[in-house]
Amino acid sequence: MGTAPITPPVADDADAAQLARLGYRQELSRVLNLFESFAVAFCYLSPMVGIYSLFALGAGSAGPRYLWLMPIVILGQLLVALIFAELGSSYPIAGALFQWSKQLLGHGYGWWVGWIYGWALIVTVASVDTGFVIYAAPLLHNLFGANINAADPNTILLFTLLLILVQTLFNVAGVSLLGRISRIGVYVEILGTFGIAILLAAVGFHHGLGFLFTTQATEHLAHNPLGVNFGGNWWLGAALVAVLAHVYIFYGFESAGDVAEEVRGASRQVPRAITSSLLIGGVASFVLVGALLLAIPSGPHQFTAATSLSGGVPYILDANVHVAGIQDVILILVCFAFFSCGTAVQGAGARLAFSYARDGAIPGSGVLRRISPRFKTPVFAVLLSAVLPALFTLLVHFTPSRPIHVAFVTYPANVNALAALVSFGVSGIYLSFQMVVLAAIVARLRGWRPTGPFQLGVWAWPVLIGAIVYGVLMLLNIVVPTGITSPKGELFNFDWLTLLVMVLICAIGAVYYVIARPQRRLAQRAGAVAARAGTAPPPP
Repeated sequence: MGTAPITPPVADDADAAQLARLGYRQELSRVLNLFESFAVAFCYLSPMVGIYSLFALGAGSAGPRYLWLMPIVILGQLLVALIFAELGSSYPIAGALFQWSKQLLGHGYGWWVGWIYGWALIVTVASVDTGFVIYAAPLLHNLFGANINAADPNTILLFTLLLILVQTLFNVAGVSLLGRISRIGVYVEILGTFGIAILLAAVGFHHGLGFLFTTQATEHLAHNPLGVNFGGNWWLGAALVAVLAHVYIFYGFESAGDVAEEVRGASRQVPRAITSSLLIGGVASFVLVGALLLAIPSGPHQFTAATSLSGGVPYILDANVHVAGIQDVILILVCFAFFSCGTAVQGAGARLAFSYARDGAIPGSGVLRRISPRFKTPVFAVLLSAVLPALFTLLVHFTPSRPIHVAFVTYPANVNALAALVSFGVSGIYLSFQMVVLAAIVARLRGWRPTGPFQLGVWAWPVLIGAIVYGVLMLLNIVVPTGITSPKGELFNFDWLTLLVMVLICAIGAVYYVIARPQRRLAQRAGAVAARAGTAPPPP
């Protein structure tokens, strides 16, 4: 595939000059500052969306002690974030994971990382936006008296499609608007985490700090609010499942790298945005979860109600906050958090699609790589990042009333197809993350060294080894089937389904990879760029 000539950058434009050295023209609008880059990543990570969605699964599985599993996940992901920060500093390019892996280990490997990561992003948009109606419905009831069934598939579909439409309009309108939305999203997240924690403390906690170290006997079936059986084993039973409630939250920090071509001083700012979004998100999450646990009304029956799937955060807030106006404000904050999170994820997905298309690596590249002259955004890539999640949302209409048995796989009854697909969002993210970490390890063994201002230095190998060990172990915990009636099979990976969805995505990619051979187009483009620059191209 031919490539457009690289426009010589303005002499003092270091960002454009660096992008030109990497073989790309400055086509996107470089207007984001450090805070806005951080805000995009922070809104994608979204402590509010994660905790308000997963609190009951974590606390119901392992009791209040599940709070202390959070630092394990934050520390493990911090190791990954440090590697990404170093790569983002050396290669501040849109479509971060795809481009980083391509530079480190070759065109074909990079294509595969982007393929898996891209589908995970698409699934994440669908999963975040379908959760919006859970909080929008009661808000509309309180404000306008509307009686909306948030569990009805048609209602979920309607609200999700409307939300995707609005998010798409904002993403098309320019990255400056995305940055402003994300800035507001940060303030909303702060109010919805630290603010709610302060409010609950002011109302009065119902337990002392010692409560946070108890399990409330959730490892025993008779006392488990979710009705799952860990056989009395907390560490090797309840903890291994409850930790996934944290795993499903702490990613998205990498999206600061996805918008790197729109950030001023990207080599310095992107690393800061990546690491700070994770660390601040971790602190905010820890404070909010701790406050919610301490605010659970006293008594075993109250604990069961608060940590059941029908209770969760809304139950705790209703039990402590009795002023209708404050309840409505909380619902507004949660709804905006879902909106800003989905907007940020869609924006990251669009930049990945644009980056792929610019290299001619996906079908329709000629269209998907186009930049709007007016908005300086990849409009068609944004539309793709809207249409695909919208199509996935149609799966809300499939919820079998009886188990479906196919060979050794059982699709459980009363599990929505979209919920089953959502589990791939996390497994796909973790798989693509570890593929990047592996690429960094292999590249260093081959002599690669970072060129950006942010470098790990002597800490590189401890960070790389720690990141790969953490990531592989957690990925196995996510995907390994443990039986459809096991706690993890019932609550998170649905036995074989998560692994099979991952295999299916890879199989589809393999068919396209063999037939279309996108790695050849990547190599041709890299060769053309290297020939113009008089340098060696990246490895094939």
